[in-house]
Amino acid sequence: MKLCVITLGCRTNQAESQNIETAALNSGYKLVDINDNPDVCVINTCTVTAKADQESRSLIRKAMQKSGRIIATGCYTEINKQIDGLKNEKLTFVSNADKDNITRLLGQESSSVKSKDISKYRIRPNVKVQAGCNFSCSYCSIPVARGASISVPIDNVLNEIANYNSMGFNEIVLTGTHLGSYGLDMHPKESLSKLLSTILKKTSISRVRLSSIEVNEVNEELTEFLGEDRVCKHLHIPLQSGDDNTLKNMNRCYNSKKYLNTVSRLLKRFDDLALGTDIIAGFPTENQQAFQNSVDFIEPIGFSYLHAFSYSVRTGTKAALIKQQNSNSTIKERVRVLRNIGDKKRESFIKNNLGRVFSVVIEDISSEYSYGTTHNNIKVKLSNCNKAHIGAMVDARLTEYSAGIALGIPA
Repeated sequence: MKLCVITLGCRTNQAESQNIETAALNSGYKLVDINDNPDVCVINTCTVTAKADQESRSLIRKAMQKSGRIIATGCYTEINKQIDGLKNEKLTFVSNADKDNITRLLGQESSSVKSKDISKYRIRPNVKVQAGCNFSCSYCSIPVARGASISVPIDNVLNEIANYNSMGFNEIVLTGTHLGSYGLDMHPKESLSKLLSTILKKTSISRVRLSSIEVNEVNEELTEFLGEDRVCKHLHIPLQSGDDNTLKNMNRCYNSKKYLNTVSRLLKRFDDLALGTDIIAGFPTENQQAFQNSVDFIEPIGFSYLHAFSYSVRTGTKAALIKQQNSNSTIKERVRVLRNIGDKKRESFIKNNLGRVFSVVIEDISSEYSYGTTHNNIKVKLSNCNKAHIGAMVDARLTEYSAGIALGIPA
């Protein structure tokens, strides 16, 4: 039996798709591309933007042409219970809450990692520790699609990491919709810091990376872990806007001063820290001055990269009720400006790290080069690294900046 799993959106979706693929492989399925006419196609959808909605619909329609059976799940299908024009006897919708049941539909109860035949992004696998969000940002429909925060028991997380470690993987990425809320729903309550501490004590995985975390959840206890050799010096802390009025209208739980104080402290303490962020351009109340405030706020901060997005109306959110004062062309131009800033910051960050030696997890190999990622999220193209294999961790000296990545040689 042939299976195709297509994943849109966040790392949580990616982690859930990993479990689906693993269960399928352990049941004897062969993983194939959508164009290879799979017997079953699982589409893990996203609804974070209108573009994600369109991509989700398009992929479901494509699967109807290519696959014998389609299972559609994820946040797009959660929000859009009745999808016009997509009803089909081959199509089954599975809610986020029932996503784990997909493995049973494929004939496998357990999703523990056993097979080495896994897709490329699993070289640094995502380990889902939490799903759902307790925030109520005015522009976001994910809390409706995912519900309140639910944490994965620590023992389950440890078992998954131990499985990956036993297979030779060197890095895992702790992933969640609202990662910083880990453990708050447990009795007794736990925390992300406690989880990290337990992972470091009870597993021998070489590297642990955190996915996105909110600025209010980067406390001193968590900061201490960035000094640990096995914890990647890489934080992705969403900003969304550098204008305080816009942040208030977004219902974000901080202001620009709080954000600046936190990231300045981090950057001062760790000189090789990779600091990434998300920015939304064109929020309905964001006039030109508010946008300029964002630009002026971002420019002096030592971000290593930016993810800039166009504001997208999400039905059912508070922001959807606000009259939009920005044209599509204005929003597009603001995104262009932000991405240009991001490109310059990425270049500056990489150049500041040239000459240093980093451990690189190898993710791809060609006839001439090996490609991988440092602990602080620099993509590296390695030459003269013939003995490396995919998944290996090798020491490399960064020698040159080239088109958004670093060139390097074995150290």
